[in-house]
Amino acid sequence: MAEEKTTNSAEMEQQEDVQVEETVEEVFEEAEATPSNEENAVEEELKAANEKIATLEAKLEEESNRYLRLQADFDNSRRRSKLDMEAAQTYRAQNLVSDLLPSIDNLERALKIEAVDEQTQSLYTGVEMVYRGILEALKKEGVEAIEAVGTEFDPHLHQAVMQEEVEGTESNIVVEEFQKGYKLKDRVIRPAMVKVSQ
Repeated sequence: MAEEKTTNSAEMEQQEDVQVEETVEEVFEEAEATPSNEENAVEEELKAANEKIATLEAKLEEESNRYLRLQADFDNSRRRSKLDMEAAQTYRAQNLVSDLLPSIDNLERALKIEAVDEQTQSLYTGVEMVYRGILEALKKEGVEAIEAVGTEFDPHLHQAVMQEEVEGTESNIVVEEFQKGYKLKDRVIRPAMVKVSQ
């Protein structure tokens, strides 16, 4: 009987140990499943911090994009300003040339008269010298006459005021020039007024 008691008490101790282990495991599981108030507070602070970081990152990206757009606008503005200054420098004589063209036309008309006596010849020579001087000064600024007679009609360089059928001439060729055209560097100041073959 003493042996039975020892076996029973050993079994009971084992059962108690198992129950104690199960109880301990349940307590740990509950502790893990239900976080304490401190853990909840830490999680909420962590969540708030993450939200604040995300907000700040979005704001930083927005400001960075804004800065890049402003930088690009500034660069474009500076480039446009530089191009405008270069164009103004290149074509600074355009208004002067436009104002001088009627006078040049008049000088050309004056040079078409025939000098019959000595006085008219000296006047003709003076007008010719003035005409050449003006053309030389304009040439230094980059002004040149537009080639017209014998060239193909170009609407960018020529203004057709008449069309005429001319034998032995291809179609769309300038056959006569009524008024000279001029260009300043690559810009047309005045197109040549011409007659074109049909």
